[in-house]
Amino acid sequence: VRGPQNSFCRQKLSPYILMADNSVDQSSNQLLPLELVDKCIGSRLWIIMKGDKELVGTLLGFDDYVNMVLEDVIEFETAPDGTITPRKLDQILLNGSNVCLLVPGGEGPIDNLEKKK
Repeated sequence: VRGPQNSFCRQKLSPYILMADNSVDQSSNQLLPLELVDKCIGSRLWIIMKGDKELVGTLLGFDDYVNMVLEDVIEFETAPDGTITPRKLDQILLNGSNVCLLVPGGEGPIDNLEKKK
């Protein structure tokens, strides 16, 4: 979407997708990325970061840069030998510039390893 990235712009274009040639595709069944994140407010998210950190927490809010406020957070750090160290945090402000992947309803790396066994 071209132009300012603010909530008014997203609401105005909600059912429309702005194409590369500036034409508008009116498909109501498409979901924009920030709309999906907005639907996750109040839910648990598994966040995979650049580097060796992953987080699981409840999303309280976010901005257009996907900076996020999370509560009841567990941070998982993977050491070079493959061991995963969890750390609990009450509330954090996460900079969105290092986020690689958001998994709505995700449980984190430890629960997924246990399910594979």
